[in-house]
Amino acid sequence: MLAALARAATRRPRTVVLIWLLLLVLGLGFGTRVFGDLTSSVEDVPGSESVVTEERLAELTPEGEDFNAVVSASAVETPQLRAQVGDAVTDVRKQPGIAEVPDPYTTRGLVAQDSKALLIPVVLKGGLDDDAEEEAVGDAADRLREISAGEVAVSGGPLLGEQMGGRAQEDVAQAELITLPAVLVVLLLIFGGLRAAGLPLLVTVSGVAGAFLTLYGFSQFTEISVYAVQIVTMLGLGLAVDYALLMVIRFREERGKTDDVARAVHATVARAGRTVLFSGLTVAISLSGLVWFPSPFLRSMGLAAGAVVVVDMLAALTLLPALLALFGGKIAPAGSKSRTSKLTWWRAKSDQAPEPGAFFARLALFSARRPLAVTTTVVAVLTLLALPAFGMRINIGDARQLPHDTEARQLYDTVREHYPAGTDTDPVQVLIGPGAEPDCEDKIRALPGIRAADGERLSDGTILLELTPTGSVDGPTATRLVEQVRDLRGDEPVRVTGNAASLVDFRSMLAERAPWAVLTVLVALFGLLFAFTGSLLLPLRTLVTTLLSLGAALGVVVWVFQDGHLAGLLGGEGLGALSLTAPPLIIAIAFGLAMDYELFILSRMRETWLETGDHRAAVVEGLRRSGRVVSCAALLLAIVFGGFMTGGFSPILQIGLGLTLAVLIDATVVRMFLVPATMTLLGRRAWWAPPRLRRMHERYGLREEPSDDPVPVRQAPPSP
Repeated sequence: MLAALARAATRRPRTVVLIWLLLLVLGLGFGTRVFGDLTSSVEDVPGSESVVTEERLAELTPEGEDFNAVVSASAVETPQLRAQVGDAVTDVRKQPGIAEVPDPYTTRGLVAQDSKALLIPVVLKGGLDDDAEEEAVGDAADRLREISAGEVAVSGGPLLGEQMGGRAQEDVAQAELITLPAVLVVLLLIFGGLRAAGLPLLVTVSGVAGAFLTLYGFSQFTEISVYAVQIVTMLGLGLAVDYALLMVIRFREERGKTDDVARAVHATVARAGRTVLFSGLTVAISLSGLVWFPSPFLRSMGLAAGAVVVVDMLAALTLLPALLALFGGKIAPAGSKSRTSKLTWWRAKSDQAPEPGAFFARLALFSARRPLAVTTTVVAVLTLLALPAFGMRINIGDARQLPHDTEARQLYDTVREHYPAGTDTDPVQVLIGPGAEPDCEDKIRALPGIRAADGERLSDGTILLELTPTGSVDGPTATRLVEQVRDLRGDEPVRVTGNAASLVDFRSMLAERAPWAVLTVLVALFGLLFAFTGSLLLPLRTLVTTLLSLGAALGVVVWVFQDGHLAGLLGGEGLGALSLTAPPLIIAIAFGLAMDYELFILSRMRETWLETGDHRAAVVEGLRRSGRVVSCAALLLAIVFGGFMTGGFSPILQIGLGLTLAVLIDATVVRMFLVPATMTLLGRRAWWAPPRLRRMHERYGLREEPSDDPVPVRQAPPSP
């Protein structure tokens, strides 16, 4: 298969490029229509009690969702402000889709006790479709913002989700503006020329466009989360640069052996292309576990990530070889000392310059000479960093996730400053159906953790209880209250909904589906790694070391954003829990990328092992020949993910920090020290497989063609 791709790229390169150009146009033209079909909801689980009860409640009540405006001034009861507020309330009441807007001056509790703020609740009509609801919310919010005698902030309900999604997209766009030029500069320094440096960016743009087109197709059948766009951008840029970097560096090595560009492309695809193929499949499998979950948020994340991985992989295996066939003759071979490039001034200028990869070879020798000490030290440090992750908590989050200069955060801060605790807290909604025991309502009202309880009887005799919990809307008290109501009801016709109930159901869904998703991913990865290495022990070692680096990164994120240590330096704050969007994405993406680097190194180690049969030489030579690729790829990915920490939206900050740390820890501590140490401890056993499985791998495993020009291998010194 790889040989066929290489032949197609060298025989008809312009046709291949034209096909990808057409895909690029379609992706940017039609694929971007997916932006109009995105959902900002992340916590809903279809079929769960909270969702079913919410739908039933919508049928029984004429009102729909609500949102709030808060007006703050030195004195909110001045004639001028009262007149403007009165006119705005009157106008909003007349707008289509609005069910109720109480007069804030005559309704108890809406004017703050210090007379410096007033709340204007707006209740929508029930049964509105998405377009009608969006129009009603937008028109009402715009009219309320016209109040000029005080400072106005409008948020809450459907508006809060829209504002959070909008801020997330703004942060991603800002990150792209920062990271793309930085990535180009680093690529120029790595390759020393614009042609070679521009190839990864061409693959990136094509991959992202193709992924958008795929997502648009998915959106016709299922909901796509607004966060899926961030994943396409983040992962698409990272993986495209990774794969293109691996292929171009290998091409330059092959060009150092032959002046025949086509032959160099064939050798590149046979060797590095095999690694890209297995890496793409590995990352896709790692992310496919998200599709197991019924949550539209998680499922769309899996679909988005899988789409961009597959498209990036195909671009690296087809588009990039075609571009190399067309322009590869103008790309300098590895080790070239051409004086025409002004970007290579920092390279060695004498024949006595260190051999390429000598630094990484020394790192491998360091670990190979003291494998037990290195393994023990690295495992201990990573375990220590991972300890906070065992206390990780997740919640839906509120406006505190946004920066202080955003409208939603300003409303939140104003309410917290001028109103009693719990004023703007969404209640736990309990539906007590007809036929329940007479004392059922009293038992629920008597539960601990309730600040206020309001009840009303609906049209079919159902009692709606709205329980305002102490603490935050989805804090431990609120979620405990949901669990207590569900434990108390027994066989009674009692159902619970609201934000806290949605969080409880989301956690239950994770607990129920996660083991199966993890098991499926691990089994599939084990099989794929066996197909790549022909070993039974290497997949186990790979999975364990990868989990260590992932746990360390996640532990630091918990320590910073949940516990509040140093969060202010990143523009965030300790919130007592992580956003439920962050851990699944960090785990899935970081795990896939870590496997990516592992395959980069193992592919080189395996080449040397097959050539020499010397496990020590395989360790040293493998890292010498792959260390530069892994380090450069990690640096570029760290720049990409680090750019996501330039915004102020807490979930994006959490994801950016987690992925940046995961990449750096994995590419440095794990791959440069732990991998050589553990490979040395395993020795020849690292490549062991039972005879039957070995024969199966030799017969069915995907292998590169043997090189016509084997790379000389330096034998590692004997163990002391």
